[in-house]
Formats: sequence, C-alpha cells, structure tokens
Amino acid sequence: MIRSEGWTRRIAFRYASGIVTNPLSLVALGALFLAGLMADLLARQTGFPRVTLLLLLGLLAGGSGFGLIPDSLWDWYEFLSVTALTMVAFLLGSALKLENLRRNGAAILLISMSIVFVTLVVVGGGLVAVGVPLGLALLLAAIATATAPAATNDVITQSGRDNRFTQTLRGIVAIDDVWGLIVFSFTLVVVSHLNGQSAGTGLSDAGWEVFGAVLLGALVGAPAAFLTGRLNDGEPLEVEALSLVFLTAGLALWLEVSFLIAGMTVGAVIVNAASHHQKAFHEIEHIQWPFMVLFFILAGAALEIEVALSLGLVGFGFIALRLVARVFGGWLGAHLARAPAQERIWYGIALMPQAGIAIGMALVASQRFPEWRSEIIAMTIGSTVIFEILGPIATLIAIRKTEQAQVGPGDDC
Repeated sequence: MIRSEGWTRRIAFRYASGIVTNPLSLVALGALFLAGLMADLLARQTGFPRVTLLLLLGLLAGGSGFGLIPDSLWDWYEFLSVTALTMVAFLLGSALKLENLRRNGAAILLISMSIVFVTLVVVGGGLVAVGVPLGLALLLAAIATATAPAATNDVITQSGRDNRFTQTLRGIVAIDDVWGLIVFSFTLVVVSHLNGQSAGTGLSDAGWEVFGAVLLGALVGAPAAFLTGRLNDGEPLEVEALSLVFLTAGLALWLEVSFLIAGMTVGAVIVNAASHHQKAFHEIEHIQWPFMVLFFILAGAALEIEVALSLGLVGFGFIALRLVARVFGGWLGAHLARAPAQERIWYGIALMPQAGIAIGMALVASQRFPEWRSEIIAMTIGSTVIFEILGPIATLIAIRKTEQAQVGPGDDC
C-alpha cells in the first residue's frame, strides 16, 4: 500500500508539473559532458584545439557517424546555440574596450573590413570565372564572409595567450560578422534587383537587424553597467550574468534583430562603463563552458560529411577561393594597419573557422532564391564541415606562430 501510494504520488507529481523526464536524454547529457571533459583533457595533453575534438566527437555520434544522440536532445539545440553564442558575443564585446581600441583599433577595423571585401571580390569573381551565375556567385561570396566567433574565441581562450595579436583577433571576430551581415543584406538586395524582384523590404530588414541590435544592446547594457557587481564586493554574480544573457537573447529574438550584435554591444557598453569593478565578465567566463560543450558536440553531430564529399570541383574551388581570400585579405588589412610584419600573414589564417552564421545566411538566401536552394545549401554545409573542423587548428597555429612577434607600433618590411 505504501509502495502504491508512493508510485501514485510520483505519477501525479510528474503530470501535475507537466514534465515527463526522458531518462535517455539525461543519460545522453551525462555522456556528452564526460565526452567534453575527455576532449578538454586530451587537448591539454596534445595541444590540439578542443573545439575540433568536440566537433569530431559530435560527428562520430551524429547522423554521419553512429547515430548515438537521441532525438529528444535536438529539441534543445536551438536554445543551446542561442545561449552559447550570446555568451560568446558578450565576451567578444569586452575586446572593444576603449583602451584596446586606442591601441589596436586601426588594425581591428582595417583587417576586418579588408577580409570581408577581399572575400567578396575573390570568391565572387572566381566563381563567375568558372561559370557560376552572377547572382549565385554573389550570394555564395557574401556567405563566405562569415566566421565562427564561438570556435575562434574558444581557441584563443585555450591558448592562454593575451597579447596584441589575440586582443586584435578578438576585436576582429567581434565586428567581422557585423560587416558580413551588412554585406550579405546588401547582396540580397542587389541579387533581387538582378532577378527583377522587389528589393526595398530586404534593405529595411537588414538595417533593422543590425542597427536595431545595436540599439537594443545599448538599452540593455547601460543600466546593466551601473547595476552589475553592486551586490558582491565589486564582482558580478552568476544570476546577474545569466539574467543579462537570457534577457538580451530573448529580446533580440522577439524583436527580430541579431542576438550576436546585441550581445556584443551589451558587452562593449559594460566593459567601458562599469568602472566600479574590473572583471565585468567574470561569471560568464565561468559558466559558459558547459553550454559550449553541448553546443559544439551537437554542432558536430549536425554536420553532414556526405555533403562535403559530394561538392565536386566547383565546391572545392569555393573552399580554395575562400581560403586564399582570407589569407590575402588578412595580410592586406594588416599591412594597411602597419601591423608587425611577423603577424600579417597569420590574421587571415586565424579567421578560417566558419559555422552557424554562414548556415543562417544560407537558409535566408535559399528561401529568397529557391531556384538556387540546392547549390547554396550544399556549398555552405560542405564548406562549413571542412572549415569548422580544420579552422580551429589553423587558428591555434597562427596564435603560436605570432607569440614571438616583435612588440611595437609597426614593423614594415
């Protein structure tokens, strides 16, 4: 009787609370966290980027591998992606501190703008040269401008380096996708015009997505800068950090603006305005890793290796063009910014990773131009598989190679 009453209470509680826990999901979560721990330990032992290890684990566990991830976990993927990337955006915003901008601002602006412009010209022109229609070539070139802020930022953190190169790199990553989103939005307008479609709404939507996000970030960041760190001897609390992340992400999604740009703006406002304490992002740095583990593993599980293998010559030409464009664009921007000669070639190499932002651009472009849907999706997903796995390795190599670069205002040769 007691046993029956206990069982009844448990059933009643589960249905009254509206939650029916899936044991398989909990087991899978525990296994993923353990896998993340092993990847972190292996990265420490080998010096290999833990991002790549997590992505490879996800690839093995996902649909292209052994199919070990239960379907119920995929319901959490969007939540994890938005949360993890908003945290990354906050941390990248901290790279836009006025002190850092005074020291590295010219390099951040010139390198980021140069990479986006050169990528657009080289990838677009190269694809047109091999027979790809002009509109499709422009769309793919605009998508190629996107980077992977989460992967790049994690490699910087793992490297343990905090020097001019990594500070500049964080700043570039913070605003690189802003330029990319602007270029992509204008490209949609241009291609719509080429195809005889109405382009006005695309331009207004683009302006709202970018500038609306900046406005939202400023409105959230200004009071947050004053309030954060007031309760605990000048240090933010976990509750403060999480409230800012979820508030910013939720409002951005509700208002249909970029949560990345909004999060970056909040971070930039706080790091410059919260003068009453020094570590504005202390708690976000502490709590983000569990989210990142799940995000990277599920991102790896979502990769379709078959698509990468089926790209053909045009697809691999697209990958080669993006690689060349990143290296040359990074070198050109660093040269114009009079960065040390030893660092110039490595900026573009460090910015090879490509991930969710590119996929998002591809989905928007494929909806707007359904006649090119298969080509856009195949090219983007295929190149993302390659750049997301190999890109973090290139980033870590670039950081290590520039560690011995001369420190000074410039080093022309």
